[in-house]
Amino acid sequence: MDKPVLQIIVASTRPGRAGRAVADWVRAKAESSGLFEVELVDLAEVRLPFLDEPHHPRLKQYVNAHTKEWSAIVDRADAYVFVTPEYNHSFPGVLKNALDYLHHEWQHKPAAFVSYGGVSGGTRAVAALRHVVSTLKMVPVMEGVIIPFVPQFRDEDGDLRPNEVMDGSADAMLAELARYSGVLGAMRESVA
Repeated sequence: MDKPVLQIIVASTRPGRAGRAVADWVRAKAESSGLFEVELVDLAEVRLPFLDEPHHPRLKQYVNAHTKEWSAIVDRADAYVFVTPEYNHSFPGVLKNALDYLHHEWQHKPAAFVSYGGVSGGTRAVAALRHVVSTLKMVPVMEGVIIPFVPQFRDEDGDLRPNEVMDGSADAMLAELARYSGVLGAMRESVA
């Protein structure tokens, strides 16, 4: 049986961002777990324009090549980890735009969150994001990783150097995503 596909989605596109280093750490953890086929999806590389489809995403009548490509990327995943900073008590607009482009492709798949930032570690961003992914019929898991004061966990090369709490939280998150992806994958197959 094939392993489920886990996509790690980097939500920040800002120059000098910590998000890519955080996502690279999550990817390494996910790959070493052996639970998933892992893909890193960096929204800075996807480069979606501001939503420009003439039809509602629920109709899946995409006219733009970038939307069709984005649909194919998201559709092949069985689970997601959103790596997000907190901007003004919420998550980045580029992530909201990426989520809003699609509808069916997100449905009935588990989602987890790795957040980072200052004192709150991105928790307010995750609180806002949970509502959005639930509306898209994703199933947010409770396990996740919170990284407060993220600069203190980066080395001189910019790589993330997690502590034991972060490592343990990531392990629990990945295990829960694996459980949910199996159950929800079977549900998606029975509906299809």
